[in-house]
Amino acid sequence: MLMTADTEKPLSHAFPPIARSDAVVLILGSMPGAISLAQHQYYAHPRNAFWPAMSAILGADNDLDYKLRSDLLMDNRIAVWDVLQSCHRPGSLDSRIDMKSAISNNFEEFLARHPAIRNILFNGRKAESLFKRLALPTIDATGITLHPLPSTSPAMASMDLEAKTACWRDVLLPALAEPSSAP
Repeated sequence: MLMTADTEKPLSHAFPPIARSDAVVLILGSMPGAISLAQHQYYAHPRNAFWPAMSAILGADNDLDYKLRSDLLMDNRIAVWDVLQSCHRPGSLDSRIDMKSAISNNFEEFLARHPAIRNILFNGRKAESLFKRLALPTIDATGITLHPLPSTSPAMASMDLEAKTACWRDVLLPALAEPSSAP
């Protein structure tokens, strides 16, 4: 994290995407949390349901290391990224994002490099609202379906792992089965 002179708040920066050029699904979070930032890994919080849900949906061992988990997603044509490139956010809660500091990732460039993406899945409502506010006005989303999904964050305690996994499975598997219209 960088400190900025004008605000003296920590400035968080997102990671590069997990993606291959043949991705057909893009999963978007808002911004990595404190533990993820410290470990330089998406969804690193031990109680985050993302990796257990993906393992269950894709039929993989939940104990894979981060590189193998990332490879599993890419092998299944799934990309992962965050809506925000940077922002001020003390802690990990999306509600603490300072919207005046929020800068979107470059989705126009990303989608140009990943032309087969036809489904964007949002890991929580904040990712969806940030995307619609900051990124959607900058891209041509023709032919792309947007899917809000329950957050896999431990802060979303109203659903257990099984319920979150079921919701994600119901959207992700049909999205992966869609024929690609990319060249």
